[in-house]
Amino acid sequence: MGRVRQAVLLTAGLSLAGAALGLVRDLAIAVVFGAGPAVDAFLVAQGLMNLVLGLVTGALAKAAIPVVARSVEAGRPEAGMASVRAALGLSGVALAVGATAVWIGADAVVELLAPGFDDATAALAAELTRIVLVATVLITATNLLAGAGQALGWFAPAALQSLGFNAVMIVAAAVAGPVFGATALAWGFVAGSAVRLLLQLVPVRAARLSAWPTLRLSDPGLREMLRLVPALVVGSALSSVNTLVDRAVASTLEPGSVAAVNFASRLLTTVDLLLVATVLAPLYPRMAAAVAPERRAELRALVERGTGALAAFLVPLGIGMAIAAEPLVRLVFGYGKFDQDDVALTASAAAVFAVGLPLLAVRELAARTCYAFGDGRVPVLSALLGMVVNLVGDLLLAPLFGVAGIAAATVTSVAVATVATLVGLHRRHRAVPPLGRLGAGLAGAAAAGLAGGLLAELAVGVDPSGPAGAAAVCAAVGIGVLAGYLPMLRLLCRPQFALLAGLPADLLRRR
Repeated sequence: MGRVRQAVLLTAGLSLAGAALGLVRDLAIAVVFGAGPAVDAFLVAQGLMNLVLGLVTGALAKAAIPVVARSVEAGRPEAGMASVRAALGLSGVALAVGATAVWIGADAVVELLAPGFDDATAALAAELTRIVLVATVLITATNLLAGAGQALGWFAPAALQSLGFNAVMIVAAAVAGPVFGATALAWGFVAGSAVRLLLQLVPVRAARLSAWPTLRLSDPGLREMLRLVPALVVGSALSSVNTLVDRAVASTLEPGSVAAVNFASRLLTTVDLLLVATVLAPLYPRMAAAVAPERRAELRALVERGTGALAAFLVPLGIGMAIAAEPLVRLVFGYGKFDQDDVALTASAAAVFAVGLPLLAVRELAARTCYAFGDGRVPVLSALLGMVVNLVGDLLLAPLFGVAGIAAATVTSVAVATVATLVGLHRRHRAVPPLGRLGAGLAGAAAAGLAGGLLAELAVGVDPSGPAGAAAVCAAVGIGVLAGYLPMLRLLCRPQFALLAGLPADLLRRR
């Protein structure tokens, strides 16, 4: 586990810097544009591009890691990279066709996916869509090469990509935004995507391997990827569809609702980047290499440790973020044109989103374990079930509760998909701890976090109207959650408590 620990610490440090810069990026957008129609249009345009990417990028990137990891284990990294090059060529052709179709039909697609936009916002969204489509091929290549680099043992370039991207977006928003409006955000997205791609070439060149795309459709590794791709394509597309449905429904609410949902989810995405991605990035290649029957105990240990770590950290963090949602949003985004109404609207969604944070992390780890086995059926069926729940929830809850209803639909869909993924993984592969023990651990952690949350709520008595007051409230909530969480965790869920108690030693131990 020494190599995993070192990779986790390296990824954590770089992810922390990237997440901090990501919040600065969102702050720059919030200060310049607020939570208004211009940001709504940019987010819908970005969502259209992500739908195209969801059909190819996420699928091939996840399918490539097991192929390259096994090639590295066998001492033949060049064979794995040859498969990645073939995937780059094939995905480039597919994306060129898909992007062209979206480019031509951008106006119609915006009208379909954002029916509540007025004419000016819809026209702006279509214009921005045509710009951000330029980044599709760049992002596909980035994700494939990042996956290959992680399988080769290089975790820094993948973690560094957010630094370069966010730096470009900050300049685009803060410097060009006041002059060129939302168009600056779209071109910044393209330029930032190019920077991300350049960073992923470092491990490939260091290994003296080529990253030039080919069209070798007979490559064995590519064929292995393609066998897994249909299920992964559906899973990736379903995730993008959920986002698009959320934004379509939000477009029918008050102006700025799309932006508010996005800013709220960004707070959760930051936590996901810091903890979920940090744990999974080094674990996934090792899980892919440990799927052989004789190594099943090692795989189960990796899954159990990863699940325990995510639950131990994210349950109290999610509860604390839910309690302190409004002061947290004010502290992070409440400047410039992001006024009190924007703060209240965003916080109402953020408080609900936070509840689903631990479930989202556990589902992702379970899905990655399925992919390591070459099994896409369980994640896809679970994602499909979650998509149906999300769609029904959006239609039922948004008219009643606004953006908080959209967030509640998302959390409910994540809960359903998480349970379905864990049950499927346990039944098909026996690669997770007994579900009763896992459920008891999550329930114990939730009870502990709730106790800490109640204590924190009673302790709050500070006026959160300004940044200093908001920071004080957030600190009080954090202290209260930990004060209630740690003793309860020690009583109800000893394995997770032992994991947290051993963290300082893990951080200091190099091997």
